[in-house]
Parts: sequence; C-alpha cells; structure tokens
Amino acid sequence: IIQVKCYHEIITIGYRVYHSYDLPWFRSLSWYFLLCVNYFFYGETVADYFATFVQRREQLQFLIRYHRFISFALYLTGFCMFVLSLVKKHYRLQFYMFAWTHVTLLITVTQSHLVIQNLFEGMIWFLVPISSVICNDITAYIFGFFFGRTPLIKLSPKKTWEGFIGGFFSTVVFGFIFSYFLAQHQYFVCPVEYNSETNRFMTECEPSELFQMKKYSVPPLLQAVLGWETVNMYPFQMHSIALSTFASLIGPFGGFFASGFKRAFKIKDFADTIPGHGGIMDRFDCQYLMATFVHVYITSFIRGPNPSKLLKQLLILQPEQQLSVYKTLKSHLVEKGILQPSLRG
Repeated sequence: IIQVKCYHEIITIGYRVYHSYDLPWFRSLSWYFLLCVNYFFYGETVADYFATFVQRREQLQFLIRYHRFISFALYLTGFCMFVLSLVKKHYRLQFYMFAWTHVTLLITVTQSHLVIQNLFEGMIWFLVPISSVICNDITAYIFGFFFGRTPLIKLSPKKTWEGFIGGFFSTVVFGFIFSYFLAQHQYFVCPVEYNSETNRFMTECEPSELFQMKKYSVPPLLQAVLGWETVNMYPFQMHSIALSTFASLIGPFGGFFASGFKRAFKIKDFADTIPGHGGIMDRFDCQYLMATFVHVYITSFIRGPNPSKLLKQLLILQPEQQLSVYKTLKSHLVEKGILQPSLRG
C-alpha cells in the first residue's frame, strides 16, 4: 500500500507539471507498468518461498513455470501501447514521461520489494534499520534545534553539522541497545518460512550464531574507561553499528535527494496525505535507500547457503533428477571421506 501511494505521488507530480499537454494514455500506461513490475517481483517471491504450496495447485504451476515469459510479454504489451500512443509534436515530452515512469518504478517498486526480502530474513532486519532512520531523523532535529549553528547543505538550509553529528552518535547507541532487546526473542530473529503442512508462516527456529550471546574482550584503551575486561553481547549488535552508521551518514542523502527533486519542480511536499508532514514519500525518502543497503549487506556479509530452501527445490524435481543429485552428492561425500564406500557383494 505504501509503495502504491509513493508511486502515485511521484507520477502525479509529473502529471501536474505537464497537465497542459494532453498526452494520451499516460496515466493508464503508468499504472499498467506498475502492475507488470509488481507481478514480476511478487511472482518471483511466490516461486521462491512457496514452491511446495505451488506444486500442490496445478493451476499455479503453469504461471510459475512460465512466470518470466509472461512478465516479459506483459511488459512488451505496454511498450507497444506506448509506441502507438506517440503524438506528433510531443515526441520528446512523451519519451521524457516514459523515462519518468521507469525511474519511479525503480525507486518505489524495486526497493519496496527489497523490504519484503529483508522481512523474510527475520523481523529484526526490518525493525532495526527502519527504527534507526526514524531515530536519526528525530535526534538530528533535536541536536540541530538546540546546538545547530553551521549549515550542512544548501538543499536543506535547516540541516546543520551539529545536528548531523549528534544524530549519528545517538543513532549508533540506539541501534546497539535496541538490537540487544530484539535479539532475545525468536519471533524477531528467525527467518520467516512457509509451512506447507499447517499452511502458515513460521518464525520458530534455533537462533543462528548472530543471535547467541558471546563474550568479547574490551580493547585496552576502553578498559581503563569502562573498567571491564570482557563484555557479553550478541554478534548482531556489531552489525547494528554498521546499519546505524549507514542510517546516519548515508541515509540522510535520500532526504537531500528528495529535497532537490522538490526544489526542481518548485513544490513543498510530494503530497498532502499526512497533515503537517506532506506525503507518504516525504516520510519514506530515506527508508527506501536504507532498505536497499540492508539487502546488499545481508547478501554480502550475512546470508549463506540455505539448506531448507535448497531441499524444497530438490523436492520439486522429477524422481530421476532427484536420484541423479543423490548419486552425485554421495560420490562427492565418499571422495571427501565423509561417507564410507558401499560394499558390493
């Protein structure tokens, strides 16, 4: 819902700026492309996380098997409709709006899809980043209000270096403490998996090493200050520092980007959905950038091979294909010395 509203706000700006040009099919095509892209992304999610469920429904098997071809065919239909809608004397403007639509899709749909992917990794990967952005926004305002003297960037005259630095340290501390409380509960740390037997999502698991308390040695320089030689903490708390740092140092640039965008079109807010705060996009300009970073961070430094997901994919294969995989895996384990060669009579 948030994604659709953000998309609507940005597309509406384009429509209002150029409303005097009677461009045929612009709004219809914009929403058609939104449906196409969502169909592609969420179809991929269904195929990835609900493979067992899909295999039990024959009517869905065709859609999943040819999902990418169907998605491409739908996009080509919209592409041809756009070409047929071209009007003499407005070619440049129509191509500009075509690009506007695609950039908006990239900003809203693609990144909101990454939010969903992050959620499947565990609620903590959603709550800590989104809370860090909110915390940084609030604390940067407070520090800027009381101590702000030095302007930070011309795009946002009210932003100050004092607020920027104060928000950074406050957010890192908040993320570290907040992560400690969330890491204690399975509901927040377990990956979300679909149980085909109960037809429900599950958030029960044996927490990974990231969420198991460990003892760390305190650096010598800090030992004199804290008086501690060791400290017990969750490994995820170290990762929370990276997430909080991004939310504080890079995340605000999403807001600066939005400010530059609004200044370019001489508007105060994206919309008036939230009284006193503007549109939904005004509140989520930093969140989308944060979601992308979290997804990249997980895939780069956290996520390893997922045995349960691999097993689901193997169960979908034909019996002869499963047998071939079994023989190959058995041969590999024998060569490694993990299994003993079977004795033949």
